[in-house]
Amino acid sequence: MNKTLKVLFVVNVDWFFISHRLPLALEALRRNYDVYLVTRDSGCKDSLTDKGIKFINIDFERSGKNPVKELSLISKLKKVYRDIKPDVIHHITLKPSIYGTIAARKAGSRAKIINAVSGLGYTFTDNRKSLSKVFLQGLLKWAFNDQKSNFIFQNPDDQAFYRELGFLTGKNSVIIKGSGVDETEFAFSVPVKKEKLIVVLLARMLKDKGVIEFIEAARILKNEFENKAEFWLVGGIDEHNPAHISETELMEKCEPGYIVWLGHRGDVKDIYKQSDIVCLPSYREGLPKSLIEAMAIGRPIVTTDAIGCRECVDDGMNGFKVPVKDYAQLSNKIKSLLVDENLRLSMGRASRTKMVNEFSLKEVVAQTFKLYEK
Repeated sequence: MNKTLKVLFVVNVDWFFISHRLPLALEALRRNYDVYLVTRDSGCKDSLTDKGIKFINIDFERSGKNPVKELSLISKLKKVYRDIKPDVIHHITLKPSIYGTIAARKAGSRAKIINAVSGLGYTFTDNRKSLSKVFLQGLLKWAFNDQKSNFIFQNPDDQAFYRELGFLTGKNSVIIKGSGVDETEFAFSVPVKKEKLIVVLLARMLKDKGVIEFIEAARILKNEFENKAEFWLVGGIDEHNPAHISETELMEKCEPGYIVWLGHRGDVKDIYKQSDIVCLPSYREGLPKSLIEAMAIGRPIVTTDAIGCRECVDDGMNGFKVPVKDYAQLSNKIKSLLVDENLRLSMGRASRTKMVNEFSLKEVVAQTFKLYEK
């Protein structure tokens, strides 16, 4: 009789798991795996356990700085690994990957360790120089120096960075582009005719997402497009991130009927369907799911030539890439799309084609299970 395999996902918070990795868990259940999730319960536990996922609540703090709490977290993970004895441990994002790998080593786990690197976080964004960056690089080397972990990268730049640190063997890493989007759920749709064109930025309201540059670009275009277009900011305030923009500051920068903040929204498909152009002037990403969803719907993309973002755009084909923080060029590229309906439509169709060929959920799931089962 074949053994039932156990896969254990470790992630900071449950809502992120739902938005980015739930299809992997559902596929594992379909393949008769026992599926465990170690994360912080923000209120989604029941919806996950109803699907058959065994939920283990551990209170991750994304930016925790208390060394006693951080060591306690590693100890808790070590106990979980010893108790469950999983066959595959899939760490998602940077902190779970570091702490989880250390915990697995201390637990003597024989599981296949997979660390999914979806960007490198605030410390490595915008070429920041700090003691915390030096410390984190040292921690990475210590956590991964045995070269027994496997890594999933979303872009070649992050893979190259890890290779420079010396713990990639050439056989223990793959690039899987993003977390995947179901092209049948996010079906292609032609933008509806309306009084004003809609330019959307969908992300957490962080400076590092290029929110300020988006607003400045809109202001440059105001005289020409105030009655012809609206610029929508869609996303919540993330006070735990050092790059967050306060609600007060954001509201001061908005202009009724022109620059509009809609807050966090659960109806992202409808937002994209209403949009004509989607923009993300981010400073650095793993590979932004928001852009992939917009591409699936069939929208032209304006983004930066930054790590993670550049993979989403073939410049001049399905959108445009501009230098990071260059809101003047950002406004020029947005304008070129606002004034040319045929260009918007042709680039939108190219976005859909690129998404289906490179970022489909089906392909992401298949590549991930190939790594689990090899």
